[in-house]
Amino acid sequence: MRDFSDGKILLVEDERDILEMVQYNLEQAGFDVIPAEDGETALEAVRETLPALIVLDLMLPGIDGLEVCKLLKQDARTRDVPILMLTARSEEVDRIVGLELGADDYVVKPFSPRELVLRIRAILRRMQAEVRDASGTTAEEIRTGPLRVDLAAHRAFLEGAPLALTSTEFKLLVTLIERRGRVQSREDLLNSVWGYEYAGYGRTVDTHIRRLREKLSGASDLVETVRGVGYRFRPEAS
Repeated sequence: MRDFSDGKILLVEDERDILEMVQYNLEQAGFDVIPAEDGETALEAVRETLPALIVLDLMLPGIDGLEVCKLLKQDARTRDVPILMLTARSEEVDRIVGLELGADDYVVKPFSPRELVLRIRAILRRMQAEVRDASGTTAEEIRTGPLRVDLAAHRAFLEGAPLALTSTEFKLLVTLIERRGRVQSREDLLNSVWGYEYAGYGRTVDTHIRRLREKLSGASDLVETVRGVGYRFRPEAS
């Protein structure tokens, strides 16, 4: 089982002043930081030392952040390493693509170092909790309509076929199913799935919901949109 509590963070940022500022603040918060200034160096660092989390700037020389994210999520050894993206306000499209590739969260520049530390800790707490849940000796399943969710194995199946869900998508699906029939606002989902309060990041939820629906394919209507409020898992699916 992976240990997400060791505090080793790979920080990928090509702007030296930002790199040094973020590294200083992360080390002050107790994290062990591995710095990298380009995509190639980042990929080499991941192969040498599997980090607990990657802070990844999208705008990098050579291999950009999106390609780094894509390569890591395609590799069985690194696909479960959470990625927090650093983006500029003008990079909304790339930010959405990054989330669709499997990144767990993003922070928009300019950002507060304190906010970044809080986001990292929230992701690591969630990942470590999932490891603890998966290490239990008793398998626990949720069955609803065509879906079967094995909580212990951290896997979901649609009509018997496995779903290729990211860690965040799996957590989102489980949260919606467990609260089936009840509308969940974006604020509720951010707090429950991502582990922090709503602060203008509702698009994160929308992107993950869209991605989850795509993977549910013909069963995508199980996740309903309640216009102006949020999302709900269909109660009759049970």
